[in-house]
Amino acid sequence: MPSDQVQRTLDTIFRKMEANHFGRERYALLFAPGTYKVNFCVGFYTHVAGLGRNPDDVHIDGGVTVNAKWNPHGHALNNFWRVLENFSVTPSAEVPYLTSKGITRIAVSQAAPLRRLHVRGELQLFDWGPNGNVGYASGGFLADSLVDGKVVPASQQQWLSRNSAWQHWQNAVWNMVFVGCENAPANTFPEPAYTVIDRTPLVREKPYLYLDDAGRFRVFVPALQRNTKGVSWRNGPTPGESLPLDAFYIAKPNESNAAKINAALAAGKHVLFTPGIYPLAEALQVVHPKTILLGLGLPSLVPTTGRPSVTVADVDGVTIAGLILDAGVPKSPCLLQVGPAGSNADHAADPTFLYDLTVRTGGPAAGLNDVGVVINSNHVVVDHIWIWRADHGEGVGWNTNPTRNGLVVNGNDVLVYGLFNEHHEEYQTLWNGERGRVYMYQSEMPYDVPDQQSWKNGDVDGFASYKVADHVKTHEAWGIGVYCYFRDAPIKADCGIEAPETPGVRLHHLTTIWLDGTPGSKITHIVNDLGGRVYAPSPPAAQRQTLTEFGGH
Repeated sequence: MPSDQVQRTLDTIFRKMEANHFGRERYALLFAPGTYKVNFCVGFYTHVAGLGRNPDDVHIDGGVTVNAKWNPHGHALNNFWRVLENFSVTPSAEVPYLTSKGITRIAVSQAAPLRRLHVRGELQLFDWGPNGNVGYASGGFLADSLVDGKVVPASQQQWLSRNSAWQHWQNAVWNMVFVGCENAPANTFPEPAYTVIDRTPLVREKPYLYLDDAGRFRVFVPALQRNTKGVSWRNGPTPGESLPLDAFYIAKPNESNAAKINAALAAGKHVLFTPGIYPLAEALQVVHPKTILLGLGLPSLVPTTGRPSVTVADVDGVTIAGLILDAGVPKSPCLLQVGPAGSNADHAADPTFLYDLTVRTGGPAAGLNDVGVVINSNHVVVDHIWIWRADHGEGVGWNTNPTRNGLVVNGNDVLVYGLFNEHHEEYQTLWNGERGRVYMYQSEMPYDVPDQQSWKNGDVDGFASYKVADHVKTHEAWGIGVYCYFRDAPIKADCGIEAPETPGVRLHHLTTIWLDGTPGSKITHIVNDLGGRVYAPSPPAAQRQTLTEFGGH
């Protein structure tokens, strides 16, 4: 396809998707290996991916931009649900108010992962407002990526970078976490708010679709790696194995119902979901080890009979990636269950991985579920997830889309990179398993609590966002941020985090923030009864409180 035709197609899709916040359209823009002289913007529900074996096989010479021009103030706070991965970009175009030569601008918030990118220049993670102001942003996730220049977060409230490299990281706001990154800044929390972990303890990069030398579609599954630092493809191809496309059932929204997908899963097939929305009359049942569920174009799975969207047996090495799990009606107990209750198998040699998932209750339509994600299996790794009880859109209200918890972890040795979990009506995260680890946590308490009596945990005001169960002996987390915006009443939360005071429970670099709210609202403590209150926009200590270390003695 000639570049001018590619450009027209990209522009047409962006015009449709720029402000399509809760639309039903889904797009996967897949670039075969080669160089493309195009300059385009990426809107909602758009997945831009190179089809090369490595990112430099696809070169965008012009620009790729995520801007916030659809917001009158240039705020990217709602720039959700888009994916950029597996290509290189040279920002060579100069378009006033849109693209600056040498700068790639990706102004995103939650659920907009950046993976396997080579940015040949500077990377900015925000947009400018119409009056020269810096628009707000609330991201974000960058993994396995190389930036030749500096990274400028500017207004980004928080961010997780994993196994990436750049020339220089410019600044921090509240909670910047770096795991296994080259040229990471110094570990200086709380000022600047940098949390640095030198090596990534355990990771398998997300699988991806590519074209082999014969022009055939295949799926590459990167190898499991331990104690890594830097970019997996910088000094040669990412290690792993390649699977033929005929090992996958190709799901299509107008043809593939739950019965057909389950028949394929039972027969040992992987599943590749093409863009669209999939109503499910029964849960998709993953029963075989090493099964892959891979989404292209942010496909949505919606249960219609009160069951989960996906259940996983207690087996080795399952992969679930790139999906939106939307609540439906009637009410589901959860939307994703990894392992049945009582799972106890050892999966240390071949963990299950969850990548780039949105778990959503309300927003595009009314939906009901009790819990977002339940992890019962041991040795599960989550690499970027947003579990969101919607605060705007359709089907939204304290009694309209109630959810109890976003994430409940019952398994042992569960590890999460980038846990974004917001607005549920009790604990956002409830961790019952042993030896859990979390690298970067971002959570807003519910906005819409109608009154204090509606939000009591026994005699305690409110529910902590991050709860490590009282019986847990070993748990560790880095970069935990809990925010409040009690919009409708002067609500009080006793603390942002609850954790047992035992030597094996250690929490590093903790932050509470008062974003906004009714006068008199507050988070009283950071963790248990430690740390000061946040209750107002000023002075600075009224808006933000920090604690460098908790536990370990």
